Amino acid sequence: MILTGKQKRFLRAKAHVLKPVVHVGKDTVTPALVKEVKRQLDVHELIKVKALEADSRDVLFASLCTELGASLVQTVGKIGVLYKARVKDSKIVLPRQSQVIKS
Repeated sequence: MILTGKQKRFLRAKAHVLKPVVHVGKDTVTPALVKEVKRQLDVHELIKVKALEADSRDVLFASLCTELGASLVQTVGKIGVLYKARVKDSKIVLPRQSQVIKS
């Protein structure tokens, strides 16, 4: 899912008060990690993931998003914010994309 700048700002504001729900150590993307992140996204839709390994953070967040169909909202230091809308009963309603009017 591709997010607009306005939608990312909205999600960053919502994520500001959240605590990381998944902590990643030295291991990179494992099936257990993907399963846990998927479970957390199904429950919360918007989560923070804390990665301890400095070298592979960007790769870790990108591969998690690719495997799960999630969107990377923001990275700040060791923390990545991931978003994936629920199919049913979505609690987070994103701002609509602005309409471009052609004259």
